[in-house]
Amino acid sequence: MKFYENCAIFNYSWEQVVQGFWKRYPNPNSKHVISEDTILREVRSGKLVTKRLLNKTNNIPNWAKRFINTSYVYIVEESIVDAKNKILVTYTRNIGFSKVMSVTEKVIYKQSEENPTKTVATRYAWIDSQVRGFSRAICAFGYERFKKNAHKMVGGFNYVLQNMFPHQHVIPSGHVAVTAAHKLKDAAKNASELAKSKAAPIYASLHPNQS
Repeated sequence: MKFYENCAIFNYSWEQVVQGFWKRYPNPNSKHVISEDTILREVRSGKLVTKRLLNKTNNIPNWAKRFINTSYVYIVEESIVDAKNKILVTYTRNIGFSKVMSVTEKVIYKQSEENPTKTVATRYAWIDSQVRGFSRAICAFGYERFKKNAHKMVGGFNYVLQNMFPHQHVIPSGHVAVTAAHKLKDAAKNASELAKSKAAPIYASLHPNQS
């Protein structure tokens, strides 16, 4: 068995990431996802529990064709949304060709402790095979493919988030200009008032008979 772990940071709030989670397909990096169907959704102890069935396709290397006769595989995705504690946990596993290679994945999405406007996603994966004589090679292949796809998944998710929240990190130039203008105006006003306060005693000494 091979174990994989990775951490990614999304520059979006936890609420935004959860919204994007349900809409992350399709995206340019996940064209292999053919369909997605929700088969269960309910609230348990204040948490939203969802189970979905995904149909995916992957290129099969020549050596694997002796074990697998189709490029399509079904994936079960289970998720738990804890809005109170701002935690989203997802579990995925393939239900086809699991004896040849099984991939179990767990991802935890949490609000960043350093910056509440960002979300940290920690990904774990277990790759296993029950094919005698080939299990080590198959696990090594599965690990490298999963590692490569994990980076693509993060990129694809970011693409979805950027399209959902296009102005998330953009400060309008007009706002900057107005803010700067107000600051200059306030500074000029303060300088003028200071000058008047200093000039008043001098003017009074020069014109003692004027009130």
